[in-house]
Amino acid sequence: MKKDVMNGNQAIARGFYEAGGLVATSYPGSPTVEIIQDLKNYHKDIYSEFSVNEKVALEVAIGASFAGVRSMVAMKHVGLNIAADPFMTFTQTKVNGGFLLVTGDDPGMSSSQNEQDNRLLGKFAHIPIFDPSDSLEAKEFTKKAFNLSETFHTPVMMRITSRLCHSRSIVEFGERQEKMGKEFEHDLKNFGMIPPNTFEKQFVMKERLEKISLLNGEDEFNLLEESDDKSILIITSGLMYNNLKELDLDISIYKLGLIYPLPIEKISQLVKKYKRVIVIEELMPFIEDELKINNIECEGKKYFSFTGELSSDIIQKGLVEAGIIKKDIKSNVTEEPIVNRLSMFCSGCPHRPVFDILKKSKVDVIGDIGCYSLALMPPLEILNSVISMGASIGIMKGMSKAYTLSGIDKPLVAVIGDGTFYHSGMTSLLNLQHQLDKDFNMTLLILNNGVTAMTGGQFNASSGHYTPNSDMNVNMLDLIKAFGFEHVKEVDQFDYTNAKKVINEELKYKGLSIIITTRPCALNFKIVNQPFYVDPNICIACRTCVKTNCPPIVMKEYDGIGLKSSINKDMCVGCSICSQVCPVGAIKLIGGDKDD
Repeated sequence: MKKDVMNGNQAIARGFYEAGGLVATSYPGSPTVEIIQDLKNYHKDIYSEFSVNEKVALEVAIGASFAGVRSMVAMKHVGLNIAADPFMTFTQTKVNGGFLLVTGDDPGMSSSQNEQDNRLLGKFAHIPIFDPSDSLEAKEFTKKAFNLSETFHTPVMMRITSRLCHSRSIVEFGERQEKMGKEFEHDLKNFGMIPPNTFEKQFVMKERLEKISLLNGEDEFNLLEESDDKSILIITSGLMYNNLKELDLDISIYKLGLIYPLPIEKISQLVKKYKRVIVIEELMPFIEDELKINNIECEGKKYFSFTGELSSDIIQKGLVEAGIIKKDIKSNVTEEPIVNRLSMFCSGCPHRPVFDILKKSKVDVIGDIGCYSLALMPPLEILNSVISMGASIGIMKGMSKAYTLSGIDKPLVAVIGDGTFYHSGMTSLLNLQHQLDKDFNMTLLILNNGVTAMTGGQFNASSGHYTPNSDMNVNMLDLIKAFGFEHVKEVDQFDYTNAKKVINEELKYKGLSIIITTRPCALNFKIVNQPFYVDPNICIACRTCVKTNCPPIVMKEYDGIGLKSSINKDMCVGCSICSQVCPVGAIKLIGGDKDD
């Protein structure tokens, strides 16, 4: 049997293929991006798409399930907030084709604005939840989820975490199981979710979960490892099991694979053999609370943090505090110190000149979700807020209303990327038309770089403007004018002088002005031009170029000259912004007319 080393995302994609899945959708968001990307790369007989947002992705997958095929939707944890409206209603239906929702939680917030625990949303929606512990389980649980879905006619959630998404383990390949459900039937009581149909569904969901709980007690999805020592039972799930096993303890462990509904009857009988029950889980005390609700005594979060990842070391410290381990277990692993790296825009990033201009203009800017969120951090520190996808436009309107009612005349600026604009900014922009204060100074900059860049460069509705490989080519200028906005300008931000002139003029404009920047993402479109260099004999060490926050530019000690700026030619992509901002003409094109 073929084997390969795969990360969790790739394993789920493989599991979907082996399960006979036919339609998979997503909106790109770390940590789950690779699931759909892997399907696109290696399983072209499956229809997969990055939809315009998570709500649309869920609805497309729901449609495929209605039509009788196994379908899957994947998104990061906050994406489920966007999809919550159809999600909370769809879970009431009796599914036709098997349905799996994969949600990527992010303990420690390595790439997210919050740390919500979507197990709670799964319970809220009355659906079963799988929690795999490694890549092999991720693949196998994907297949089991579809079987469970079709057996009980329920959508199923698989909750994974950033660490599982990106960690690797050996996965055995299986054969694809072709699976086609029955065609869509007109069943208004099942698919027409309006009262009084929905009232009956509350009882259907309750009975469904009770049956799944009994099935879960048969331990098809769970693993019990009992020690001769009956003093302690640890109940855990997911990667916590592997982290716990690294401590090599002689202790009983009940690893849950299906974490909701829990096998309460099984656990109630099991814990009678033990003096103490400890629950180890990341984020909220989900399993712990479920056990306590059912009168099963246990401990957990009093020893383990409610936030961040629970590594082996952290689990060890918690067990010491709980009195289960008498002293720390010394690790043989020597950890090398890691040099901190400042997050910054890539070489040639078209966002850089925009924020350089805004910073010099000394304006406050409302931010949004995307690469440009980095402008919240040093050295730029120009954004004054980053909340959620598409929020900058609505926040700007709310602040304008508050300022107007308070008698404050202060200009407002908001930025949003093209991917985020199409995701959830369009409706906010349309809402600006409603009771618009025509004389209040608001400036909206839409950074149209042609891709959803921060998650790996997935195409969006404007990508066709930059590459023939995309099947969507929305003219953003025409779209915005169709909304009824006439004061809209496009600007090439790499023409720094003109871009600065236009932006500063619009910052003073009384009313709403919209600026669309037009340069594509240098990284994803692999834009490399002739690099630049610094003539240290001309450079006055003013650091104006350094302040543009471009990775190739650093200060360097020159023999006999002193500290001057320098450009790493191997990193430079020739965007020319540093040359344009240099006040003395010290930055020149290699091989150019001024190159001596």
